[in-house]
Amino acid sequence: MNRPQAKLTAGIDWPIFGMYLALVFIGFLAIFAAEYREGDHVIQNLLSQNKNWARQVLWFGVSMVLALGIWLTDSKFFTATANLFYAFGILLLLVVLAIGTGVKGSNSWLELGGFRFQPAEFTKLCTNLALAKYLSSMETDFTKMRSRLIAASMVLIPFGLIILQDETGLALVYFCFFLVMFREGLPGILLVIAFSAIILVLSALLVDKYVLLYIFTGIAALVVYFSRREIRRKRSRLVMIIGLWAFCSAFVMFVVPFAFTKVLKDYQVRRIEVMLGKENDPKATYNTRQSMIAIGSGGLWGKGYLKGTQTRFDFVPEQSTDFIFCTIGEDFGFFGSLIFLGIYIALLFRIIFIAERQRSTFSRVYAYGVASIIFFHLAINISMTIGLAPVIGIPLPLVSYGGSSLMTFTMLIFIMLRLDADRQMVLR
Repeated sequence: MNRPQAKLTAGIDWPIFGMYLALVFIGFLAIFAAEYREGDHVIQNLLSQNKNWARQVLWFGVSMVLALGIWLTDSKFFTATANLFYAFGILLLLVVLAIGTGVKGSNSWLELGGFRFQPAEFTKLCTNLALAKYLSSMETDFTKMRSRLIAASMVLIPFGLIILQDETGLALVYFCFFLVMFREGLPGILLVIAFSAIILVLSALLVDKYVLLYIFTGIAALVVYFSRREIRRKRSRLVMIIGLWAFCSAFVMFVVPFAFTKVLKDYQVRRIEVMLGKENDPKATYNTRQSMIAIGSGGLWGKGYLKGTQTRFDFVPEQSTDFIFCTIGEDFGFFGSLIFLGIYIALLFRIIFIAERQRSTFSRVYAYGVASIIFFHLAINISMTIGLAPVIGIPLPLVSYGGSSLMTFTMLIFIMLRLDADRQMVLR
């Protein structure tokens, strides 16, 4: 290898790069399999760009240009411009609210000529950079409540703007940044509170609210009875017990019903109720049922590439985007799916390994952000396709069709690789 080549590739983490290429290639194969029909002219479709797989090839080329540009950029550029990226991302979300284009029920797209772009995807990168910048700042003391509230607001502002665009799935992804904050010192009790809130929501949906009120009252009465000695010594315990009882009761009696009648859309409520078994709406369950049929029909070894019937004959909706995993499951079966998911798991562990070897807080926080985003997308998307989560429109990273998604994940990963290559530097 000559000297210019050695300089260009010096410091790159080849396992990450290899897994990135593998997932993109698998995604291309899956999109092609979902769309290919007997008699299709492959070269003609590629040149005319009238198929998703052909457009994905183009987006991959654009992504590689972006990746090369990032790789040739000094790492200090990303720390210096992190807040500018965030401001630009928020501005794009505001522009979408004003002039956004509606696609499949959401108004989250910007259209310039024949080019469509979804800022909600790109803003994940912007938020990750800004959060890493803030948490690595010398002035930030993350043990203080003020710093934690500022970090939380940096996540919740884009979350709220994306909710206003009716793009609930991508908005929920922003909660993954709280996992990064836990790594940086957010108290574990908040995680307990978050899980408790989820349990309360599920309880409110599955059990009559008046029955829950009686249950909460009975539990509170038992706690007061068995803690009566401590309560005599410290009256604040009684106040705390009554406060928890009042909060839980108000949450299931008023907050959850309000959210499900005034905040969520009717189709979102139906999807959640279907997932919980409260409703058997054939229309609401169609996507998930067809997805599960396609995956199940693959058996242990699969039907073979381009031989899947459920996906090739359009039984599964959105089979190139949200339900791309169905094609993999049907064509390559259970063992093929395991190998495919194994690549993702290996990628996540490698990213965590990279995060922990950083000297710079900025680089560590950013890498954990990348891992959290990929993990959230992966967990929710796979859960959607096998009926464990409601259908909320989250793509499979690097695999689902979509230029905005592919470019965003490419940029996320290659900025991390650039930071890792310069890990001997202390970036702030």
